[in-house]
Amino acid sequence: MLGCSGFRAAVAQAVEEGLVVRQLKFSGNKSFERAILDAAIATTGSSFFATSWFTRWMGIGATRRLNERDFRTDVERLKTFYRIHGFLDVLVDTAVIRTPKDVYITFRITENEPVRVRSFEITGLDTVPEWHRLTAALPLREGQPFDRILLLSTADTLATRLQDLGYPEVRVLLGKRDVHREEHTADVSLVVEPGVPSVIGEIHVEGTETVDTSFVRSLLATAPGRPFSSSAVAQSQRNLYRSELFRFATVRLDTAHFKPGSGVVPLTIVVTDGPMHRARSSVGYGTNDCFRLGIGWTARNALGHGQVFDVSAQTSKVGVGEPTLVTALRNSICSALKDDTVGSARLNYNINTSFRRPVFISPANTLSLSLFAERRSEFAVYLREDVGGALTLVRETESRVPVSLAYRLSYGRTEANNVSFCAFFNACTETDINQLRQRRLLATLTVSAVRVRVNNPLDPSRGTSLTAEVTHSSRLIGSSKFAQFTRFLGDASYYQPVGGSVLALHFRAGAVLSPTLVLSSAQSNFVPPEQRFYAGGPNDVRGYSRNELGPLVYVVGEADTTDAGGVDEGKVRSSATGGNTLMVGNAEIRIPSPIYRSWLRFAAFVDAGTVWERGGGAGSGPALRVTPGVGLRFITPLGPARLDAAYNGYAVQPGRLFLIHPTGNIELLQASYQPPKRNGRLVLQLGVGQAF
Repeated sequence: MLGCSGFRAAVAQAVEEGLVVRQLKFSGNKSFERAILDAAIATTGSSFFATSWFTRWMGIGATRRLNERDFRTDVERLKTFYRIHGFLDVLVDTAVIRTPKDVYITFRITENEPVRVRSFEITGLDTVPEWHRLTAALPLREGQPFDRILLLSTADTLATRLQDLGYPEVRVLLGKRDVHREEHTADVSLVVEPGVPSVIGEIHVEGTETVDTSFVRSLLATAPGRPFSSSAVAQSQRNLYRSELFRFATVRLDTAHFKPGSGVVPLTIVVTDGPMHRARSSVGYGTNDCFRLGIGWTARNALGHGQVFDVSAQTSKVGVGEPTLVTALRNSICSALKDDTVGSARLNYNINTSFRRPVFISPANTLSLSLFAERRSEFAVYLREDVGGALTLVRETESRVPVSLAYRLSYGRTEANNVSFCAFFNACTETDINQLRQRRLLATLTVSAVRVRVNNPLDPSRGTSLTAEVTHSSRLIGSSKFAQFTRFLGDASYYQPVGGSVLALHFRAGAVLSPTLVLSSAQSNFVPPEQRFYAGGPNDVRGYSRNELGPLVYVVGEADTTDAGGVDEGKVRSSATGGNTLMVGNAEIRIPSPIYRSWLRFAAFVDAGTVWERGGGAGSGPALRVTPGVGLRFITPLGPARLDAAYNGYAVQPGRLFLIHPTGNIELLQASYQPPKRNGRLVLQLGVGQAF
């Protein structure tokens, strides 16, 4: 007689000696995809490498062996699966080809006509106000196959909706289930017992040793005396976690004090305090940042009322920006920033101190006050230095859409190329340029809303993401006359599974309005460079390098010109000036690799976009550019690492050519200069995270 270890060894040997499953497929399955049927049976197929005739001889790939006992019951498993979903007359057969080492399996399915729901009644809701809203858009409906899973889901949906309306003791029972097999019809009914409408009773708090229990109660989305609502209970639990004070938090019915039928529901809050202090640090690398460093410290429950105090500091351009310039880095892994004499010439940094109140008037509101000092830049466009503060109010709506209102006041200056000020702000004299570069107050009032409904924030495959933002700056709220504008920006993404692939769509649009600014030499609708729109790069239109889609100007030094007015085209530099209007659209299909599908994917995409200057005169209107391409996605814990190759068949964007004299004066050489294309038609882009 075999012992336990001997029996396990015999089973393992039998599985190991089984035939290799070289093919496992289904035919005739019209109502359910293969992936669903795969999950319904025990037999599994081998991987792509182990099943394809041109690779399996290499002996690579995961092989799955046939378990004869499981295979014999898989036919019944498929029949049971189909019958549960309403296909009572389903027929399942198998076609099996066996060789001395391999087996090829096909499940042949004849679904036949399903039993359909002829009538579906719900009774017991007469005493519930607005009961007709409860029965809208239920999972099971008349005319559909009689799916028992959908019937259970319908009962759960009704119970959840009634609990949201104040009926915690609701029960939903099966009333009638008459199946007429010959007619392929079913008559179904559910009986609802709502119970007594209830209100919230006493609320008990357990577990906390540091946080005041009155503050814990203030985080709840409900209170004693209010109608019971399961969604309010769930929102209360989310509020507890959002406070960042607790490692564990739950809100549940207090069964020890609950009396059925009393109409009063006591609650118990059980929490476990999280660490009240946290230090953090980070090191990173980016193609447009070189090396990045960061440190931070957080104190939770500061002053004893749930406030969060945070201090953080980040720096970038480490290795290319003064005073940390390392020539070897600038000429090797950070060479993409070598020619950026505007934004990457100096170290970028951000020092921020914030004080956040999780509950401000209402648990749905969060108030934050922050003080900051920063130097930030956009590649080859501008460098902005600021010191200031911000006051931000964030409110989460009932549909869980955070809406924020932020007032930001800073004192700083913006640096950009002289030709940028001249070309798009009509500031071509040293006096005007210096005037625009001076330190001054910038006050902005921003309203934004974000609605994210995706299944994975790092690598979404289903759902939508919507963002809307309006920023206003004027003298009425504290800005100087050189920083007055209203900026609109909208962003939308959509993700939809298509078979085993993912279709991703994205659209982004923006516009800036600004009053006319009168300078000593000219007048212009001045928009600060950091508020303008730029496009091109790994995250929007991938057929263009970063910020190179849209208006460009060209610069050449006096030493690189000839007496005849010609220029050394190899020494001409481009500079993006941005625009006051933006439109970008992307369509991408993300396809799992047939091999190593858990960490490798393919992508095909089409990007389109334009940036232009409204009111810029003739030739300054929109010029749509479309760049298709393909890419690879390598799955990492931080999100997909991307390598994209985009085709750009367009000529280089024409623009004005300026001559910079040694004295700093600017001279317009050509009103429309178009340099030759230097880098070919294929543009390679590297990035971490999905493009959108």
